[in-house]
Amino acid sequence: MFDAILPPLLLTLKVATLGTLLALAAGVGLARLMSLHAFPGRDLLDAACTLPLVLPPTVLGYYLIVLLGRRGVLGAWLLETFGITLMFTWQGAVAASAVVAFPLVYKSARAALESVPANCENAARTLGASELEVFLRVSLPLALRGVLAGTMLAFARAMGEFGATLMIAGNLPGKTQTLSLAVYSAVQAGQDDRANLMVLVISVVCVVILAATAKLVKPKT
Repeated sequence: MFDAILPPLLLTLKVATLGTLLALAAGVGLARLMSLHAFPGRDLLDAACTLPLVLPPTVLGYYLIVLLGRRGVLGAWLLETFGITLMFTWQGAVAASAVVAFPLVYKSARAALESVPANCENAARTLGASELEVFLRVSLPLALRGVLAGTMLAFARAMGEFGATLMIAGNLPGKTQTLSLAVYSAVQAGQDDRANLMVLVISVVCVVILAATAKLVKPKT
C-alpha cells in the first residue's frame, strides 16, 4: 500500500520544496522593498500580494493558465523561444505551489523586517555598509525567525495545494499527481484504505510543521 503512495509523496515534497524556495526569494525581496520605501500604489501592491490567500484556487489556476498557458502572456514566449511549456508538467505544479505559498512568506517577512530597529540599520549605514550588506548582515539575521516561520507555513500550504495545481498541471499519475490530487483520485475510485493512508501522511507532516512553527515564533523567555 505504501508503495502506491510513494510516487505522489515524493513528487509533493519536490514540488512543495521548489515552490517554497521560489516564494521565499520573491517574498523576502518584495517584503524588503515594501518595508523600506513608500511609493504611490504601495497599498494596492500589498493587496495584490495578499490576494492568493483569499481567491478561490480555481481562480488562481485560471490566472496561471492566462499567464503560463501555451497562448498565455509568458507561456507563449517560453514556448516560442525555448520550446518550454508548463502546462500539464510538474514544473507547472511548482508554479502553482509558489503562487499559493507566496503570501505567507511575504506577510511574515514584511512584518519581521519592519520590526527590525531602524537604529541598527542606520548604524551599519553610518559605518559604510551598502544596502545589500545592511540587509544581509543586520536586517535579515534579526528578522530570521519570522522569515523562517512564514517559510514553514508556506511549505505546509504548498504541500496541500489542489485547485490551482489541478488546472495548470492536471492530475496525471506518475507525472503531475501530487498527494492531494492522489487523495481526490482515490476517493473518486472508492479506494478508501489508500485515501486514509495518504490523508494520514500529509496530516502528520503538516502537524509537525505547524508545531515547529509555533515553537519557532514563541517569544524567548
